Amino acid sequence: MALGPIEAVRVFTRKLSEARRFYGERLSLSEKLATDAIAIFDTGQAKLIVEHVDTTDPEANGLVGRFTAFSFTVTSMETTLAELRGRSIEWVGLPERQPWGGLLSHLKDPDGNILTLVQYP
Repeated sequence: MALGPIEAVRVFTRKLSEARRFYGERLSLSEKLATDAIAIFDTGQAKLIVEHVDTTDPEANGLVGRFTAFSFTVTSMETTLAELRGRSIEWVGLPERQPWGGLLSHLKDPDGNILTLVQYP
């Protein structure tokens, strides 16, 4: 079996219209499709699917507001942070140098989902 590249990742939201503004306007991702249930953004490689969850579904609610476990690659952490400054983004912490030589920085979307920026050495 030959697996291909990752096609898409999903982030779950209770506030789809606010999430669309965050990913589209604040993070400058290109929105390719939007319905009342999902929004799909082009990241250049994989698609980012932001999916609305039913707030009355306890299982679905557990999907919102957590560490997403995927990263956006940046060429320069310093330049990216400068570009994102002033865009009402909540940062979890300052960039940290990792033992493997790269830099990681974390931010939150409107639902509290934690996203990662990575700069490889």
